[in-house]
Amino acid sequence: MITLYDYLPSGNGYKVRLLLTQLGVSFKRVELDITKGETRTKEFLAKFPNGRIPAVEFDDGRLLFESNAICWYLADGTAMIPADRFERARMMQWLCFEQYSHEPYIAVARLLAMHPLLQDPRRALNDMIVQRGYDALGVMEDHLKSHEWFAASHYTIADIALFAYTHVADEGGFELVKFPSIRRWLDGVRSRPKFIPITKA
Repeated sequence: MITLYDYLPSGNGYKVRLLLTQLGVSFKRVELDITKGETRTKEFLAKFPNGRIPAVEFDDGRLLFESNAICWYLADGTAMIPADRFERARMMQWLCFEQYSHEPYIAVARLLAMHPLLQDPRRALNDMIVQRGYDALGVMEDHLKSHEWFAASHYTIADIALFAYTHVADEGGFELVKFPSIRRWLDGVRSRPKFIPITKA
């Protein structure tokens, strides 16, 4: 059985938990509180040198970290990854967008709202994080005006990756009422079979 090292509030952990559930793959979940340094122990770092969740351990001892890499591995050979070469590249495009243009701002704004003591005293930096988060949401909104999903005209791991932090963006102060196409897409993800909320262990 796969062991998933996770932290319940984490959108990155949620990606893997949601995908495993929707694929019907059994797994054991180990909760690690990142706010208490539980991913920075000598034992954890010996397995996962990046010191972050999510991370997975397989029965044969193989180890894998980074949420989108884990999702790719788990979804390989399923409809969650397009068969068409170009559509796979488009899916990868959105996975890269999520990690470089979306998550660093949407997720960080949420983290700062949840833990105000982490906020930078330089107000301009916090404002920049919010603005770039809105920029990312704008890119998504423009795409979703003419597309139901992010790749291959059907639900893929690109949708899971982007859903994870977008659906809780309001917790970081983002006003999703401004993005009707995103809200429609969020409802579409929530209606998928075997959907679970981020709070479900």
